[in-house]
Amino acid sequence: MAGRGKLIAVLGDEDTVTGFLLGGVGELNKHRKPNFLVVEKDTSLTEIEETFRSFLNREDIGIILINQFIAELIRHVLDGHTRSLPAVLEIPSKEHPYDATKDSILRRARGMFTAEDLR
Repeated sequence: MAGRGKLIAVLGDEDTVTGFLLGGVGELNKHRKPNFLVVEKDTSLTEIEETFRSFLNREDIGIILINQFIAELIRHVLDGHTRSLPAVLEIPSKEHPYDATKDSILRRARGMFTAEDLR
Protein backbone atom coordinates (compact mmCIF):
# COMPACT_ATOMS: atom_id res chain seq x y z
CA MET A 1 0.00 0.00 0.00
CA ALA A 2 2.57 2.52 -1.03
CA GLY A 3 1.46 6.10 -0.58
CA ARG A 4 -1.39 5.29 1.81
CA GLY A 5 -1.59 5.04 5.55
CA LYS A 6 -2.66 2.00 7.47
CA LEU A 7 -6.18 1.45 8.75
CA ILE A 8 -7.50 0.96 12.26
CA ALA A 9 -9.59 -2.20 12.69
CA VAL A 10 -12.19 -2.54 15.43
CA LEU A 11 -13.61 -5.66 17.08
CA GLY A 12 -16.18 -4.68 19.64
CA ASP A 13 -19.68 -4.37 20.92
CA GLU A 14 -22.22 -2.31 19.00
CA ASP A 15 -21.63 0.92 20.95
CA THR A 16 -17.85 0.76 20.54
CA VAL A 17 -17.87 -0.04 16.83
CA THR A 18 -20.59 2.53 16.11
CA GLY A 19 -18.55 5.23 17.87
CA PHE A 20 -15.48 4.47 15.78
CA LEU A 21 -17.52 4.27 12.57
CA LEU A 22 -19.02 7.68 13.31
CA GLY A 23 -15.45 8.91 13.76
CA GLY A 24 -14.60 7.77 10.22
CA VAL A 25 -12.77 4.51 10.90
CA GLY A 26 -14.92 2.24 8.69
CA GLU A 27 -13.43 1.08 5.37
CA LEU A 28 -13.77 -1.74 2.87
CA ASN A 29 -10.66 -3.18 1.26
CA LYS A 30 -10.36 -4.09 -2.43
CA HIS A 31 -11.98 -7.46 -1.66
CA ARG A 32 -14.95 -5.64 -0.04
CA LYS A 33 -13.98 -6.85 3.45
CA PRO A 34 -14.72 -4.38 6.29
CA ASN A 35 -12.18 -3.40 8.92
CA PHE A 36 -14.65 -3.88 11.77
CA LEU A 37 -16.83 -6.50 13.41
CA VAL A 38 -19.77 -5.88 15.72
CA VAL A 39 -19.75 -8.70 18.27
CA GLU A 40 -23.23 -9.54 19.49
CA LYS A 41 -24.54 -12.24 21.81
CA ASP A 42 -25.08 -14.62 18.90
CA THR A 43 -21.65 -14.01 17.29
CA SER A 44 -19.74 -17.28 17.35
CA LEU A 45 -16.31 -17.60 18.89
CA THR A 46 -15.11 -19.00 15.56
CA GLU A 47 -16.25 -15.87 13.72
CA ILE A 48 -14.48 -13.63 16.25
CA GLU A 49 -11.24 -15.64 15.95
CA GLU A 50 -11.37 -15.76 12.15
CA THR A 51 -12.02 -12.02 11.91
CA PHE A 52 -9.17 -11.23 14.29
CA ARG A 53 -6.80 -13.50 12.35
CA SER A 54 -7.87 -11.92 9.06
CA PHE A 55 -7.12 -8.46 10.50
CA LEU A 56 -3.66 -9.71 11.55
CA ASN A 57 -2.96 -10.85 7.99
CA ARG A 58 -4.20 -7.74 6.18
CA GLU A 59 -1.40 -5.48 5.01
CA ASP A 60 -3.66 -2.42 5.10
CA ILE A 61 -4.28 -2.64 8.88
CA GLY A 62 -1.82 -1.06 11.32
CA ILE A 63 -3.81 -1.10 14.57
CA ILE A 64 -6.46 -3.47 15.89
CA LEU A 65 -8.70 -2.16 18.66
CA ILE A 66 -10.55 -4.86 20.58
CA ASN A 67 -12.86 -4.63 23.57
CA GLN A 68 -11.10 -6.28 26.47
CA PHE A 69 -14.02 -8.57 27.30
CA ILE A 70 -13.87 -9.88 23.71
CA ALA A 71 -10.09 -10.22 23.90
CA GLU A 72 -10.62 -12.49 26.92
CA LEU A 73 -12.65 -14.85 24.72
CA ILE A 74 -9.78 -15.25 22.24
CA ARG A 75 -6.84 -14.70 24.61
CA HIS A 76 -5.00 -17.72 23.18
CA VAL A 77 -5.02 -16.09 19.74
CA LEU A 78 -3.90 -12.69 21.07
CA ASP A 79 -1.07 -14.28 23.03
CA GLY A 80 0.18 -15.91 19.81
CA HIS A 81 0.55 -12.53 18.07
CA THR A 82 4.15 -11.39 18.51
CA ARG A 83 4.72 -9.01 15.61
CA SER A 84 4.79 -5.27 16.23
CA LEU A 85 2.33 -4.59 13.39
CA PRO A 86 -0.52 -4.60 13.49
CA ALA A 87 -0.47 -3.29 17.04
CA VAL A 88 -3.26 -4.73 19.18
CA LEU A 89 -4.82 -2.50 21.81
CA GLU A 90 -7.40 -3.69 24.32
CA ILE A 91 -9.97 -1.05 25.12
CA PRO A 92 -12.88 -0.80 27.59
CA SER A 93 -16.53 -0.91 26.65
CA LYS A 94 -19.50 0.81 28.21
CA GLU A 95 -20.44 -2.33 30.12
CA HIS A 96 -16.94 -3.65 30.90
CA PRO A 97 -14.24 -1.35 32.38
CA TYR A 98 -10.59 -1.79 31.42
CA ASP A 99 -8.51 -4.05 33.70
CA ALA A 100 -4.76 -3.70 33.13
CA THR A 101 -4.08 -7.02 34.89
CA LYS A 102 -5.89 -8.88 32.08
CA ASP A 103 -4.06 -7.12 29.23
CA SER A 104 -1.42 -9.61 28.04
CA ILE A 105 0.06 -7.13 25.54
CA LEU A 106 0.57 -4.54 28.27
CA ARG A 107 2.18 -7.18 30.50
CA ARG A 108 4.56 -8.08 27.67
CA ALA A 109 5.44 -4.41 27.10
CA ARG A 110 6.11 -3.87 30.79
CA GLY A 111 8.55 -6.77 30.70
CA MET A 112 10.62 -4.96 28.06
CA PHE A 113 11.56 -2.07 30.32
CA THR A 114 12.99 -1.66 33.79
CA ALA A 115 12.39 1.21 36.19
CA GLU A 116 15.83 2.53 35.28
CA ASP A 117 14.89 2.77 31.60
CA LEU A 118 12.07 5.15 32.45
CA ARG A 119 14.16 7.66 34.43
